[in-house]
Amino acid sequence: MPSVTGLLEERERAARRRVEALQTELREAEAVRERFVIARETVAEVLAEPRGVDEVPPVVKAGERPVRTAAAVPGSVVPVWRDGLDVGVLASDYRRLVDVLAGESGSGGEAMDCRQLAVALGLEAVPAKVEGVRSKAKRLAARGRLTEGRPGLFSVAAGRGGGS
Repeated sequence: MPSVTGLLEERERAARRRVEALQTELREAEAVRERFVIARETVAEVLAEPRGVDEVPPVVKAGERPVRTAAAVPGSVVPVWRDGLDVGVLASDYRRLVDVLAGESGSGGEAMDCRQLAVALGLEAVPAKVEGVRSKAKRLAARGRLTEGRPGLFSVAAGRGGGS
């Protein structure tokens, strides 16, 4: 009959092998996830670049990411806001929305709901147009360009306004 200590040691060894196998599987899964993150970031950078323009890539120090300030095209990705990234990188629809909220069209820089934004942009206040404005405003808020104080009420994030 085996000893209790021997049985415990055997189970401990089995548990250790299981932990090592799980750690290996976790490392492999993290490597796969990291490749997808890099691929997604690369695609976002490529889509944010102006199309059909031959430009020399900026000189960037090791460890830094380039800040592109070239004009965006309709349908391009809305980049996450960071210092040095002005409103000119946004597609024209997004730029107009930020400009309206920044007060450059007479709104005074106050917070507005999507219906007010649609009217300020010269659109009809019909549900389809308002929802289009809402999706753009939500995207700008998610990327740090706008803030949503109350649900559906948008304003320009401090220091991130217009200036196109």
